[in-house]
Amino acid sequence: MSQPLLRVDNLSKTFHRRGHSVHAVQGVSFTIHAGETYALVGESGSGKSTTGRTILGLTPASGGTVEFDGVPLLTRNAAQWRSLRKDIQIIFQDPLSTLDPRRTVGYSIEEPLIIHGVKDANQRKKAVVEMLVQVGLNATDAGRYPQQFSGGQRQRIGIARALILRPKLIVCDEPVSALDVSIQSQILNLLMSLQREYGLAYLFISHDLNVVRHVADRVGVMYQGRIVEEGESGALFTQPQHEYTRYLLKAILPAEPVASAR
Repeated sequence: MSQPLLRVDNLSKTFHRRGHSVHAVQGVSFTIHAGETYALVGESGSGKSTTGRTILGLTPASGGTVEFDGVPLLTRNAAQWRSLRKDIQIIFQDPLSTLDPRRTVGYSIEEPLIIHGVKDANQRKKAVVEMLVQVGLNATDAGRYPQQFSGGQRQRIGIARALILRPKLIVCDEPVSALDVSIQSQILNLLMSLQREYGLAYLFISHDLNVVRHVADRVGVMYQGRIVEEGESGALFTQPQHEYTRYLLKAILPAEPVASAR
């Protein structure tokens, strides 16, 4: 097997608050290969989103190592991180909180190209229009503002913004949890379609095992800051080994919200 695109080894994060310590992430290790979806799943407070933010350098790590394409991440400064942002992007749970309401969505999607030195304005505008169409919106939507769109449409805008630089890895932090079930299906199918087209790797963070079952190649189950079970998606759902995994599976509603994208 080829070398992993992302390697996380013994990652930890401790928050110090009012005289006591909170061990949010404790000794987390996993790998993600190019074109693969690795899901971190667990209840709120299990440490999965903190893990994603720490990998991205948005939260400083307390210990461990993270390598992306063989390059150590945790020791990089802001300037060095900037050069890597083209290859590592994130899709947030609430896209409205990350989109400037005073800017058109076209500008928000175009902004990463400006930051990373694409100087030809016509080239940037063309890329924005192509990306809007790619995620299921219209070219004319570039001139509208975030508050003029529905939640599902705003998530499509967030996906377009993450994809405009053609990254290798996207961290999807609860990307459909705020959406209606019918819209979840559309967004998940879009993510899987884009993955196949561009060879993307996803770190997919979710509390919803119904969603994870249909999108993940491998799954890590997090509990109190640790990965307590890891395995191929099919095996983990049919033959869970850890008591906490079995507990999560029992809590799944019988209805499946999305058709299999695999």
